[in-house]
Amino acid sequence: MSKEKKLTDVATLRSQARQHIERGAVTAGYSADREQVLRLLNEALATEIVCVLRYRRHHFMARGIHGQSVGAEFLVHSNEEQAHADLLAGRIVQLGGEPDFAPDHLSARSHAEYVPGETLTQMIQENLVAERIAIDSYREMVRYLGDQDPTTSVLLKQILAVEEEHADELADLLEGMPTQSA
Repeated sequence: MSKEKKLTDVATLRSQARQHIERGAVTAGYSADREQVLRLLNEALATEIVCVLRYRRHHFMARGIHGQSVGAEFLVHSNEEQAHADLLAGRIVQLGGEPDFAPDHLSARSHAEYVPGETLTQMIQENLVAERIAIDSYREMVRYLGDQDPTTSVLLKQILAVEEEHADELADLLEGMPTQSA
């Protein structure tokens, strides 16, 4: 026999909505560990910002026969990573937290590293490594959240899909690069 899920009656919903209104979007039905979610989101924010900066540097430093086209792709990725950072910062605020943009804390909280790369191939490789780290990080966060915070989970899944696209595009770029000894 399946358990029938009961919906909260309208009077109770209305009553609960009036309690703790200073919490904004965080209602009594929010079941995730909000402090842990805020920590994870600030780590993701730091990761995105570090990726913005690395991609931006690579955009300007891209040289050689493929430099212009690969550099243009780096700029597109940088802009998309900035959009991710903005979405994450917005969600942090929705959950009653504060997005941590402090430069001194970014690299310590970021899952990805800031590696400048000397050659175009190294730049592509470092960006691909960072995307692969982001993919696994976002997957773990989605699993951690389960159904406790569906809004954050959907946001992270949307970002994850773009990170997977980035990794695929970078892998394609890497295939077209001449092999270089390290």
